[in-house]
Amino acid sequence: MSRLYTQDHEWIDVAGGEATVGITDYAQGQLGDVVFVDLPDSGRAVTKGGEAAVVESVKAASDVYAPVSGTVTESNPALADDPSLVNSAPEGEGWFFKLTLSDASELDGLMDKAAYDAFVAGL
Repeated sequence: MSRLYTQDHEWIDVAGGEATVGITDYAQGQLGDVVFVDLPDSGRAVTKGGEAAVVESVKAASDVYAPVSGTVTESNPALADDPSLVNSAPEGEGWFFKLTLSDASELDGLMDKAAYDAFVAGL
């Protein structure tokens, strides 16, 4: 499984034609305490760079964008009961949704961990 990152601070773990998406530790730190997450329904088609979810914190509401195009297969049910998982485990149990990739070539423009860390260091 490989993990890639977007400039909008989403991460994506890819295994074959399936992927899991969430937001980075940097993103959750910028948001502050997360109080609500609006996740996409299974079967919803998302497009690369398009709005896929919404995360609300005590500071603001922010869109979460799809790192690649595909069809949502599952949303994280744990976030409905405990949205603070986005803060405590943003790159683990606090994942947002899973999808089936519709175009694997869209992964080509994403950053690996070293590139993402360098990007964040420059912010």
